[in-house]
Amino acid sequence: QVQLVESGGGLVQAGGSLILSCAASGRTVSRYVTAWFRQAPGKEREFVAAINWSGSSPRYVDSLKGRFTISRDNAKNTVYLQMNSLNAEDTAVYYCAADESPRSLISGSGYDYWGQGTQVTVSS
Repeated sequence: QVQLVESGGGLVQAGGSLILSCAASGRTVSRYVTAWFRQAPGKEREFVAAINWSGSSPRYVDSLKGRFTISRDNAKNTVYLQMNSLNAEDTAVYYCAADESPRSLISGSGYDYWGQGTQVTVSS
């Protein structure tokens, strides 16, 4: 089993920044692909970013490229999401997900392990 715990969410003013963390425990999660998804009120869950075990070739949803950065520290079993220039449309619950070999990189159904989520609220 793999356990994922997100942290770092909160209330931030528009234009501000936040760093989310996803701490993993259990199996050798350093070898897992890890992704961030988000779900805004009344909307479907959407893919944000994903990173492979080596940290190379991160993948982002096109609309967030340049503002969000995904990274990982395998020594700490932690994946991060740096979010800059936040706006009200970024308000959502952010989830991390992990899988040894995701069936789909950008679809939530591709991942077996999920955290409980962390709320990000951007005030305008």
